[in-house]
Amino acid sequence: MKKIQISPSILSADFSQLGNEIKRLEKGGADMIHVDVMDGHFVPNLTIGPPVIKSLKKYSSILFDVHLMISPVHKYIEAYANAGADIITIHPEATDNMDLSISKIKELNKKVGVSLNPQTKVDVIIDYLNKIDLVLIMSVNPGFGGQKFMPEVLTKIKELKKLQNDKNLDFDIEIDGGINFENSKKAIEAGANILVSGTTIFKSNNGDIKKNIELLKSK
Repeated sequence: MKKIQISPSILSADFSQLGNEIKRLEKGGADMIHVDVMDGHFVPNLTIGPPVIKSLKKYSSILFDVHLMISPVHKYIEAYANAGADIITIHPEATDNMDLSISKIKELNKKVGVSLNPQTKVDVIIDYLNKIDLVLIMSVNPGFGGQKFMPEVLTKIKELKKLQNDKNLDFDIEIDGGINFENSKKAIEAGANILVSGTTIFKSNNGDIKKNIELLKSK
């Protein structure tokens, strides 16, 4: 079984102290840093671009897990790779050619992730599972803050886990959206091995990041 990893979302960090917040996350035991990139078009919100990622990268010695919620995504892949993204995750709906976009990320020596919105079926990516490193299951609708975890997506994780075992494939299963101490255990039991969490990590237990990361990892 894959080791459980935590990828804290800096969307919940203090944006006036992002460099220091990343250092706090590393010190607290984060396995990677999750960066949500939104364009106000593919999703109804705006966040950060390549220059911010580039400036933050110098504060981190762990992987930058960059989730591109932008469309059309293909023409921006190189900019985010050059900025310091280590994992680049895209949505099938955001590219005209999945094969081309996957190849582009690989050519830039980055890990490839594909994200599925709550309503997107696993069938959409079955043909790509042998080419990618990670599947990100959204447990809320991307682009909106403060949503509740959607337990129905756990079925999708179980389906992916079965495909992984049946086809002897080796990709990570990541989950993002409303993850807390209660549903994290259900996600792990379903087959997820990377948990993205923001508010729970930064705000629970009086902001004790180390404790919160350890609690999220425990079954």
